[in-house]
Amino acid sequence: MTSTFPDISLSTERLVLRPYDEGDIPALAEMMNDELVTAWTGAPRPYTAEHAREFVTGTAARERAEGRGLVLAVTELLTQRLVGTVQLQRTDWRIRGTEIGYLTAAWARGEGYACESVLAVCRWLFDEQGFERVELRTAADNTASQQVAQKLGCVSEGVLRGAGIVRSQTEDGGWTDIRTDLLVWSLLPEDLDESAGPAGGREGYTGYAGDEAYDSYTAYADWR
Repeated sequence: MTSTFPDISLSTERLVLRPYDEGDIPALAEMMNDELVTAWTGAPRPYTAEHAREFVTGTAARERAEGRGLVLAVTELLTQRLVGTVQLQRTDWRIRGTEIGYLTAAWARGEGYACESVLAVCRWLFDEQGFERVELRTAADNTASQQVAQKLGCVSEGVLRGAGIVRSQTEDGGWTDIRTDLLVWSLLPEDLDESAGPAGGREGYTGYAGDEAYDSYTAYADWR
């Protein structure tokens, strides 16, 4: 029997994390057409409404149904505007471990939404789902994403040499693939207990601002 994640919604001080629905398709297509999304992920460019529809109705549903992971839309609590995505993938139910990826819309960067949403998911995994390990991977030059990992309290475990592909814009306006190293990070329950965090960490935490995360490289393959 395949283990699967429940169909859930999570709330934080400023955000609601929930399954995508078809009403999110226009906002998702707009978010994915950002140049930094193109640079750090494998998403098509241009990213059309049809790509968004397949992601919402196809990819996201299959990931959960087949036990590989979970895709959550991140929205503002007050406005319900789409601010990003958090995705679990390559889940290993035997060891209770999974990889996490995150992506923030261009207009919402610098507000700490990536940290807030990822921390909420990690707490849920550890406290309610009995998970023991969350892993993420960042491209070597994606310093913004690495800052998110550090703020979360993740431990850097090493480098996978030449294990990823990112993209760079060419002089004629096109894009070319570039091979890159990937930095591997992990978070265990005890790491989260010892770290401050906006979704329930130590009192007085002020780590929302300055989080300009574009994404974690780990989810690139599923953001096509």
